[in-house]
Amino acid sequence: MRVLVRGAGIIGLAVAEELLLRGHRVRVVDPAPCSGASGVAAGMLAPAAEASWAAPGVLDLGLRGLALWPGYAERLGVPLAAAGTVLVARDGRDLVEARRQAALLAEHGIEAVPLDPAALAQVEPRLTSRAAGGVLLPGDRSVDPRAVLAALLERVEVDGVDAGVDARVEHDVEVLATGCSLRAPYSHLVRPVRGEAVRLRSDDPPSCVVRGWVFGEPVYLVPRASGEVVVGATVEEHDEPAVPTAGGVRRLLAAATELLPGLDRAAVVEVAARDRPGSPDDLPLVGPTHDPGVVLAAGHFRHGVLLAPLTALLVADLLEGADPDPLTDPRRLLEEPCTTRP
Repeated sequence: MRVLVRGAGIIGLAVAEELLLRGHRVRVVDPAPCSGASGVAAGMLAPAAEASWAAPGVLDLGLRGLALWPGYAERLGVPLAAAGTVLVARDGRDLVEARRQAALLAEHGIEAVPLDPAALAQVEPRLTSRAAGGVLLPGDRSVDPRAVLAALLERVEVDGVDAGVDARVEHDVEVLATGCSLRAPYSHLVRPVRGEAVRLRSDDPPSCVVRGWVFGEPVYLVPRASGEVVVGATVEEHDEPAVPTAGGVRRLLAAATELLPGLDRAAVVEVAARDRPGSPDDLPLVGPTHDPGVVLAAGHFRHGVLLAPLTALLVADLLEGADPDPLTDPRRLLEEPCTTRP
């Protein structure tokens, strides 16, 4: 098929790469490739850690996406960190949240190992000695999204035209993967949810992903092999441009250094904010519309990196005749077109 993909974030590029592998003719258009949420994402492949924050159904999608990542990372030639996630509770009230998370995961048969303060110190000795306890999620993974984007850009050519206008190219179907700015009549299906993140460089980073609550404030720390640590991320519904705020950065750094005091000596190398594309029910919008020439690949909210390879398969399978996934079918939120005449 001749496929026009609008948007060159991790979702659009992953879809395009999968379609190219299957022999389709693909054109990707985006005036600013990789400039959205993908470029600043932390890259947690952590459906277990996200379970209590996610909409119903996202855990199932996330586990399916995680299962694809080892093979996907190997094909792209990017490293996959496999040290798991440690959920850390700073005080007793935070520990209630950690235990609630562990109980939720147990209901789904997902391994979650309770840790008292002594066991927590053995798993991650850089953590504060004042932590009340935590939970180890050994099945979680992480990846550097910037490395993934670079690998995809080596495989997919991007035309730097405005992704929101007619690209004036013959195509059988177009895939809309433009993040928070879907064109009409689909623009109401996504909303911007700002996330702020801080990148640090440390000579003593944590050995695994650390997610925690610090007196009720959620925070995560994702280490890279280079010594970089991504600290994030705020979640704010807003109508303003996505820019870092003093309050958001202060909260992130205060929570991060409370959990890992050694980060006080880390260098700040980047502060950024981007809009995540949220959907009305916080489930992705991957599948057909009532227009047979338009497919959506949008609305991934906090899970774009995790769900990129799964989204690519869902879109490619759909274009080759498969049924849409009922969890992600955008038509659940679209009105049926009027087909009767007056």
